[in-house]
This record gives sequence, structure tokens and C-alpha cells, in this order.
Amino acid sequence: MHPWCTRLNFIIEPAPAMHHTPPSRYTVRPCTATALPSTMQHELRQRLARVHERIESAARDAGRDPASVRLIAVAKTRSAEEIRALAKEGVTDIGENYLQEALDKQRALADLPLCWHFVGALQSNKTRAVAEHFDWVHSVDRLRLLERLARQRPAARGPLNVCLQVNLDAERSKAGLAPGDVEAVLTAARELPGITVRGLMALPAPRSDPAAQREPFRTLAALARRLEAALPGAKLDVLSMGMSDDLEAAVAEGATHLRIGTALFGPRPAATTTGQKGVQA
Repeated sequence: MHPWCTRLNFIIEPAPAMHHTPPSRYTVRPCTATALPSTMQHELRQRLARVHERIESAARDAGRDPASVRLIAVAKTRSAEEIRALAKEGVTDIGENYLQEALDKQRALADLPLCWHFVGALQSNKTRAVAEHFDWVHSVDRLRLLERLARQRPAARGPLNVCLQVNLDAERSKAGLAPGDVEAVLTAARELPGITVRGLMALPAPRSDPAAQREPFRTLAALARRLEAALPGAKLDVLSMGMSDDLEAAVAEGATHLRIGTALFGPRPAATTTGQKGVQA
């Protein structure tokens, strides 16, 4: 079992309101997962092999050990069966954008030693469930969210691993701290129990040119180094950056965690690709 993971024995969802007795916050719902058909398992295995080849090639070109790059399978809108199939191939880091969908899949896959990463937009009303059921959060962009996560993290689970999201391109459609605001938030976060800020995350605006793709990743890596120099004892060992279309550029600039969805699972149906801009993987 991964050291940051724990098995879940139940699934939670908001409970319906009652007229005569106080409502409980959650109710139990059964959830199961079965195996994928062999043809789909084979296709998934082939896509995974191609992703591994891309990561290994990019790492070699950058003079890096491929083992220093961690693959997170971003499984939003994907089934528990698909995640189970990936786990059979050795992928145990799972990224999720949507909280209730993730909780459903965690229940269905409770027998597997998976490490769960929340990579979607984080709101105040989600922090308790995220603190209780995830091992990593990559999308924190406000001190208030950090304070809630720290307060709501169960002590028995150990510190929650956190990445601060940085909005490198000042895009109004995306969340994230301005680069100039990261130091103040990081300074305050270091005093909070229950969480450990491990590094920085970014979702740069799409760029088609490989050289241009490297620029925002280089900026994020440089920001992490400046913060470590400015804050004695700070250790930012995680750069969560790079997705299906730009993973080579991210690895070249020092990415430690890649968030890969489409390249692993294939294109999502058109009806499921809408939503908050910037969260494709």
C-alpha cells in the first residue's frame, strides 16, 4: 500500500433533508466495479506503454532519471473499471476533478492500494471531504482553503500533501495565485498543522510550439527555486505540471508530477469535455 494512502470502507454523499429529525450530513451508497473487456484492457495497456515511452524519452533528453517523474492518471468522467485496469498495469496515482464522482470510485476501488490526488477546482464546501479522503491536493490557491484543509484533516491520516496553484498567464478563466502572491501564502501555510505544502502546480495556456510550451514550466521551476532561497527551511520538491499535449516540455523543465488523462484513456465523449476551462489533461 502507498504510504500516503488508506483504504476506504464506505462512500458518502449528501443526505436528503428530513422533516422530523435532524439530517445526517451523509448517507451510504453501495458501489462496485467489474473488469474491463479484454480488448479495452489491451488498448489501455498500449496507450500506457506509449505514455511511458514519451516520459522516458523526454527524461533521457533532459539528462534525468525517468523514475523521478511520477505519472498521475487523471480519471475524471472515467469509470472505476478503467482505473482498476490501469492499476493492473502498475498505475496507482489517480487524479480526480469532481468530488462526488471521486468518492464513488474510491468506494468501488477500496481493495486497491491507490493514491488519490484532487486536481479540480477546490471550493470551501468541498474541503472537509477532500481533507478526509484524498492524499494530495494540487489546486489550492487561497490561504483560507489551506486553513480549512489543515483544520479538517484527520490526524490519523497524517499530513495532507498540497501544491499551490499558480496562474502563470493571468488568465481570468483559471484559478491560481499570482506569482507575486505565492510567498506570502507559503509563509503562512508553513505554520499550519495537518498539511504539508510540497510544491507548485500550473495549468498554462495551451501552446503548440514545443519551445513555447517550455516557457511557463521554466517560470514555475524558477519560482520554486526563488521561494526556497527566500524562505529558510522551505523545501518545494514537487512541480505538478505537464499534461497529455505538453508532457515532454514539462519533463524538460523539471516536472516531478505529470497529470495525464486523454493520452491514457483516449478522448472523452464530447458531452463530457465541457466545464471549467483549463482542466483538461
